[in-house]
Amino acid sequence: MERRDFVKNTAIAALGASLIGPAAAFADEKVTYLDSKDLTLLPKVKDDFALHFMALGDWGRNGEYDQLEVAKQMGQWATDHPNNFVISCGDNFYPSGVVSEEDPLFNFSFENIYTAHSLQCDWHIVVGNHDHHTDVDAQIRYSKISRRWNMPARYYSKEVSLNKDADKEIKEPGKVKTKDKVLFVMMDTDPFQHEDQADYVAKQMKWLNETLAAASADVKWKIVVGHHPMYTVGPRITNLETLTMRKALTKTFEDHKVDVYLSGHEHSLQHLKGEGHTNQIISGAGSELTKVTEGAAFSRFAASAHGFMYFSVDSTRLNIKAVDLTGKVLYETELKNA
Repeated sequence: MERRDFVKNTAIAALGASLIGPAAAFADEKVTYLDSKDLTLLPKVKDDFALHFMALGDWGRNGEYDQLEVAKQMGQWATDHPNNFVISCGDNFYPSGVVSEEDPLFNFSFENIYTAHSLQCDWHIVVGNHDHHTDVDAQIRYSKISRRWNMPARYYSKEVSLNKDADKEIKEPGKVKTKDKVLFVMMDTDPFQHEDQADYVAKQMKWLNETLAAASADVKWKIVVGHHPMYTVGPRITNLETLTMRKALTKTFEDHKVDVYLSGHEHSLQHLKGEGHTNQIISGAGSELTKVTEGAAFSRFAASAHGFMYFSVDSTRLNIKAVDLTGKVLYETELKNA
């Protein structure tokens, strides 16, 4: 045996002997098993809601018009508060959308802006009028490139559980996992503004009615997301676009008791309540701002201020906060469900 082999084998034997002693000492003690998520820093602010998400619209401006500042606050807010995902309300890329799934704007306006660790969650996307100017389906294809960008189709739906312990086995006597859910229906609203797309709109409306009608009894909240609002106190308060969406959606929303219609398009933060069941929430203050007016009977809140909306949901409550770029809560309301 060569000297170097003797030295190596002797060292290995000595190391093995040194490990046996400490290992044997743990033989009769309880062994713990930790998942990496058990060691992750928890939000500083806790509540008893099952689901949390942020909504942001009209943001894609390469970080300009305070987009970067809003992004930083979103990251800080999601660090301090629970957050499951982000909803984008459209106009993701100004001025004219993206030309392909490899367009640099995906980096300049999204990946390199919303960089906080807390924002590396799922983003559920709808598109706006500016996104339709070029290859709108490139944003669908980008879902296969980015882990967090989720847009499977131009319009789609998703049910989300309201069970806080969905991934845990509940062993407490008498305690069971809830089956309650939220139904999110994501729409493509720009075609509603173009007469030559009437067939596409009719097909989408048929799908919308069928999707809402098929919601099970487990669905406690119905939230529809689109870009163009039905109500606003921004510049488009009596604009044809707004009136078109109101005419198209009001009956369907009332028939199926849609709780929230979440949109962008107006560059502000708003809560509006027309006649009927549905609350209109506008979260379009991700970058450039436009003015709001006071005095409309259907306006509950409106602010021309950079920021986003933050939602907290359980089976009977839906809490909504308007948060500005400094982290100040400008407005808070809570909807109740029987």
